[in-house]
Amino acid sequence: LFPGAFNCCTKVSDEIPKRILRRVERFEIQKADGLCHLEAVILHMKGKKFCVNPWNRKVKKMMKKMKYKIHKSRSNVRKQRRTRITKTERTEA
Repeated sequence: LFPGAFNCCTKVSDEIPKRILRRVERFEIQKADGLCHLEAVILHMKGKKFCVNPWNRKVKKMMKKMKYKIHKSRSNVRKQRRTRITKTERTEA
């Protein structure tokens, strides 16, 4: 329809080097519905995107680690905020 209007992966790589997986900043999951007719994981690095097979074992492991890191860091921030609030309340009282 409109070239460049939709960003879909047209091909996927089955193999991806570990050095690339280590530099991934975030990822997106492309479903095979609507305008994109191919299931893929889009790996975002600084200024680059890679389309990889979502069933690749290394990619699944990397996605699981990244989700765990995000979840863990958010929970730590909440705990720190609570401790700061309680310490200031004690000094004021």
